[in-house]
Amino acid sequence: MVLTFAAVSCMSSPATSGPNGGRLNPCPTSPNCVCSEDTGAAAFIKPLRTAGSASETLAKVKAVVLALPRTRLVEERPDYLRFEFRSRIFRFVDDVEFLASGTDPAIQVRSASRTGYSDLGVNRKRIESIRAALGNP
Repeated sequence: MVLTFAAVSCMSSPATSGPNGGRLNPCPTSPNCVCSEDTGAAAFIKPLRTAGSASETLAKVKAVVLALPRTRLVEERPDYLRFEFRSRIFRFVDDVEFLASGTDPAIQVRSASRTGYSDLGVNRKRIESIRAALGNP
């Protein structure tokens, strides 16, 4: 049963990834997602900021994220990056997105688990570790 669940979760596709009207999608009500454009207090996380333009920051983000284990770049546009992270043991997939929005140098971010109810804070910790690697306060 556990193996079946793990196999199905690895094959699932992201239901709410990609920019929608120039914004990242809000998080579901389950506590397994964080998003800098979400208005809910539990899901909100600060956007990423570094010195330089949004495109320079996205390039830095790409380099930092690709250096992390079990990470794959699945979509890249001039203003948007989407990665898949796989957990080590059960191979669960989390979708992580970065969006440059207009002239604002801030990079909006969303990290969400595809399956399960709670992520035990994994998505928030992941974004905060990326923020730290960028030298972002």
